[in-house]
Amino acid sequence: METKKVAIVGYNRIPFARMNTAYTDKGNQDLLLPALNGLIDRYNLKGKLLGEVAGGATIKHISESNLIRETVMNTSLDPATPACDLQQACDTGIEAAVYIGNKIALGQIESGIACGVEAMSNIPFESSPRLRKALLKANKEKSVFGKIKQLLSPKLKDWMPIPYKGQEPKTGLVMGGHTEITAKYYEISREDQDELAFKSHQNMAKAYDEGFFNDMITPAYGLDKDNNLRRDTSLEKLATLKPAFDKQNGTLTAGNSTPFTDGASAVLLASEEWAKANNLPILAYITFSEIAGIEYVENQQNLLLAPVFAAERMLKKAGMNLEDFDYYEIHEAFAAQVLATLKIWENDDLARKFGLEKALGKIDRTKLNVKGGSLAVAHPFAATGGRIIGTLAKILHEKGSGKGFISICAARGQGVTMILEK
Repeated sequence: METKKVAIVGYNRIPFARMNTAYTDKGNQDLLLPALNGLIDRYNLKGKLLGEVAGGATIKHISESNLIRETVMNTSLDPATPACDLQQACDTGIEAAVYIGNKIALGQIESGIACGVEAMSNIPFESSPRLRKALLKANKEKSVFGKIKQLLSPKLKDWMPIPYKGQEPKTGLVMGGHTEITAKYYEISREDQDELAFKSHQNMAKAYDEGFFNDMITPAYGLDKDNNLRRDTSLEKLATLKPAFDKQNGTLTAGNSTPFTDGASAVLLASEEWAKANNLPILAYITFSEIAGIEYVENQQNLLLAPVFAAERMLKKAGMNLEDFDYYEIHEAFAAQVLATLKIWENDDLARKFGLEKALGKIDRTKLNVKGGSLAVAHPFAATGGRIIGTLAKILHEKGSGKGFISICAARGQGVTMILEK
């Protein structure tokens, strides 16, 4: 069976905002809707019936079981456009693109949108098991006295909401705690982490000044730029920040780690025929992708290093080397995670410890995250994949040719890599 080429023909997002800033009272649908509407307006999709819209949020309310379909129904797309929710932590956005892309490649659909959203400011709280049981019993009681009796049964402490901590259930550690172990194990220095973070902010500020993001972002709720960008940061300022996770001996800080973030992004994918029929330019093609998992309970230093495996498998299938790319987009969850991944890819001994035959190669750092990375723009979990795909596709389109490499790590020891070509 001959497969179709998967074209990236459009992209849009709203500005990303640090948690509890610009989007404090906004939920997932509130944030995803302007991202989708901006895409629809920019590419004249009003009233069109698309093959499917897929995406999701890492953290949802119980009422959001059909988040993507409900949001699509509130846009100006043909309401017959189907939609589904996906979730794979920080890989959600890019896996949604893989899902839509595969359907296009197989000829099942001609067009679709991959999207992702995260409303961390509106994150649901947990309740204690004792309170939950009491509320359920009170709901069944017929008399007011019976209801009151049940509601009085929990202790005062049971009424306290349980906030989201982002811990890995298997280890009890938050992602930053795991990455502290990564930094120590792979000997990633504080200085190198701060330098990567500084470069990320510099590159993003330059991209804004050049107008790169002008046709890629729809303002939302009074915000027209990502508010995590620090134009005035410096290596000296970054060096003054205290460790965020290991207070005594740590190297991860608020400056070289991503904060909890609100935001949404969307990517329009299509077959070449559909793009041509709708007078849309082909920005780039998705040609290869790979997903991998990694053991991180016994080897706690490896939580965010699954892209090591994904990249090796993908490059073999593509018949390419790591040096064969014009641009590299590596998600900067933490500077230490990026640097550890690069170190493993570049070092024969470390690569062999992961079961690879040899090192994958050395990346030219001047080609890495050239418009800024997650440390500057910040990281709404499910929206990051779409941001990166859209950014790299535009870079290749402006160049007029070339190849781009994407790597995104995720919670629970998973990671996705992807190749874009023009």
